[in-house]
Amino acid sequence: MTNRPIITIKIQFDQDVVIARTRARQIADILGFDHKTQIAIATAVSEIARNAFNYAKNAFAEYSIEQKASQNLFMIKIKDQGNGINYLDEILNGNYNSQTGLGKGIIGSKKLMDHFEIQTSEKGTIVHLGKIIPKSKENAVKDISIIADKLIARDPVNIYEEVQMQNQELLKTLEEVKKRQEELTLMNKELEDTNRGVLALYSELDQRAEYLKNMSDVKAKFLSYMSHEFRTPVNSILALSKILLDKIDGELSPEQETQVNFIKKSAEDLYDLVNDLLDMAKVESGKIEVKPEKFKIEQMFASLRGLLKPLLNKSEVKLEFDEVKNLPELNTDEAKLSQILRNFISNAIKFTEKGEVKVDVEFSENDDTITFCVSDTGVGIDPKFHSLIFEEFSQIDNRVQKKVKGTGLGLPLSKKMAELLGGEVWVESELNKGSKFFVKIPVDINPEKRNIKKTPEISGTDSKISIKKIFIIDDDEISRYLVRGVFTGLPHDIYEFENGFDALGNIENNFPDLIMLDLVMPGLSGFDILEKLSSDNLLSNIPVVVSTSMELNQTEIEKILQRAALIVSKDKLTESDVIKKIRSFL
Repeated sequence: MTNRPIITIKIQFDQDVVIARTRARQIADILGFDHKTQIAIATAVSEIARNAFNYAKNAFAEYSIEQKASQNLFMIKIKDQGNGINYLDEILNGNYNSQTGLGKGIIGSKKLMDHFEIQTSEKGTIVHLGKIIPKSKENAVKDISIIADKLIARDPVNIYEEVQMQNQELLKTLEEVKKRQEELTLMNKELEDTNRGVLALYSELDQRAEYLKNMSDVKAKFLSYMSHEFRTPVNSILALSKILLDKIDGELSPEQETQVNFIKKSAEDLYDLVNDLLDMAKVESGKIEVKPEKFKIEQMFASLRGLLKPLLNKSEVKLEFDEVKNLPELNTDEAKLSQILRNFISNAIKFTEKGEVKVDVEFSENDDTITFCVSDTGVGIDPKFHSLIFEEFSQIDNRVQKKVKGTGLGLPLSKKMAELLGGEVWVESELNKGSKFFVKIPVDINPEKRNIKKTPEISGTDSKISIKKIFIIDDDEISRYLVRGVFTGLPHDIYEFENGFDALGNIENNFPDLIMLDLVMPGLSGFDILEKLSSDNLLSNIPVVVSTSMELNQTEIEKILQRAALIVSKDKLTESDVIKKIRSFL
């Protein structure tokens, strides 16, 4: 760092303050600063110089060029031999009420300059003011003697002219403030109009949401009504077909028997569609009832074998069930679980021309869940259609599709029923490589614990309870909602906290199995919570996933990962791979 002095001015009299201001402006002009910056520099120097004159003695102002790193600064050092400045911290914080002035001179000067430093003691005060010289003007600072010569060549300082110029600058500044005020008034008017538009938009959205809700209710009622109405004639057709095929009223010709079989098959397809529509209507209207009961998996498999045997009319396809050994009893709705598996298996049989369809089952002690997998060697599904097949009435074109009939409701209905049982469904498949459909549900369904809870009050823990606890700590309600969505369908208790203090007390008392933590919160931040968890041996093993919108540098990331297991960006919370990573900690 080098310092090259230009000129020094002693501040003994009132007019010396004006001279100090004038010289600051003149040197700034010579250095190539624009008019606005010249005024800013001159004003800052004037304020500090006047403080030195009013409150101290033996003051002087030193003007110089200082090089710091790769920057050149125009520096003004104003030094006095007064008694120092009392309450400096309050002044710099803007909390000091001056008895002799506005009390804003020092902090106002600080805001006008790029560099500001103040040192004060009972022996006096030194204030350093600096402004960065633009790169394009650096040629002006190469030779200090040239700056001094130009300064000497300027007209002698005329105090009255300087005061007049200062008044003109003040008037110009007031005019700019007035113009800004008018612009601000206009902007406020535009914002007011925009706010009215936003309110109108929200009102329209509310109306649209209400309309869609009503339409959904109408749709559910219509499907329910029509399904019931369709069932009567379809049942009649099936009954009459059976009478004819059983030849109760006499023999049928081969051609007549073929025709009646076609009628029966069409009626059965229509009956399946009616049942699916009715079930879908019940699920969407919330009227479907979950009836838990205890049963063994091998008993359910035996029932499925009998129900699905008629579908195995192709000798090229075999249906195999996993050997069930050492698996716990299930306490859930057997009928709904059977319906999900029946949909998976019947689809697998339809779209497998030769090979096998296999049903496997796996128990996980970690989260007390059971997972069923229905795999086939059929046509497979392109990964880009994996999410589409779980939407209502969606069917994917393939070489087998034309040969089989379907409603497009089986998989969407299976998905909704799995969610009712506190579980989830998903698919793994590639085109021409077969498919695997999965359904995962809790072994013991507890309807009271399938709903997400939102309360800071948690009762004491019980080591025998398999339901796991997830803590979401975030001061933003929308962020908590997004994080909550990561765990949709899982049989876990979720507790939400709006601040770190409430959360920390509950962590210490209840030991959650996973903590989803925001970093920026008022009071106790996420960084503070991570530090407290690290310092407590009992809490240091709880997995923590940091969910944040902050742009973190490498140092911050490394520090966080010393305690947290994972860092995810909030805008990635809906991505499937991120959800899988987070769920893996459970």
